[in-house]
This record gives sequence, structure tokens and C-alpha cells, in this order.
Amino acid sequence: MTNLSPAMRERYLADVAATASPAKLLLMLFDRLVVDLARGEEALTAGNRPDANTHLKHAQDIVTELHVSLNMDAWDGAAGLAALYTFVETELVNANVQGDVAKVSAVRGLMEPLRDTWREAAMAAAATEG
Repeated sequence: MTNLSPAMRERYLADVAATASPAKLLLMLFDRLVVDLARGEEALTAGNRPDANTHLKHAQDIVTELHVSLNMDAWDGAAGLAALYTFVETELVNANVQGDVAKVSAVRGLMEPLRDTWREAAMAAAATEG
């Protein structure tokens, strides 16, 4: 995929996202969220507020998507997860406005284990299915 033109790469990624299972799509979102948080941290540390803004706004968009797509009736823990997403959304906005690396780091510290837990659950579900 490294030799693809930017347009071909975008189409490939769009096709991957469009055909991914819900579990795979969730993991893709979490993986990208963690990447954006790390890049946002790096940019803030380097004093590059424009790049930090770009990455942190993308992270906010991902958390918003995770939040609005959460099925509140699917399981008992959904309300707690929704509250976490609300907290994370607020922290990311504040971190971006204030240029606060510590807030971004704290959010990443919350989201990485959550991503890992979803990955383990997806792998366990896949193992029982096939």
C-alpha cells in the first residue's frame, strides 16, 4: 500500500472501513484515536499548536462518533461508558483550548486500556465464532 497514490490510498481505506465488521470498525476507531492523542501530545510538547489542534479535533470527532453510536440498551455498562465518553470529549476540548499536554496524556491513559479491552473482547468473540 506504500506505493499507492493518495487518491488510491483514500479509496482503499474507505473500502476497508465500509466492509469492516462492527467490531473491526470499533477497533479501527480506537486505534486511530490513540494515534491522534499521541500525535496531539507530541505537537503540544513541541509547541506546535496548529498540528495539536488538528490531531485533537480529530480525536474529539472519533470520541463523538463512539458516543453517538453507543447502543444504550445493549448492556448495563453503556451508561458508564457514555459518561466516560462525555468526560473525554470535555477534557479534549479543554486540553486543546488550554494547550494542556497533561490532559491529553490522561485521556490517552484512559483510552488505551479501553481499546485493549475491546480488542480482547473482539478476539474472544471471533474465537468462539470460528
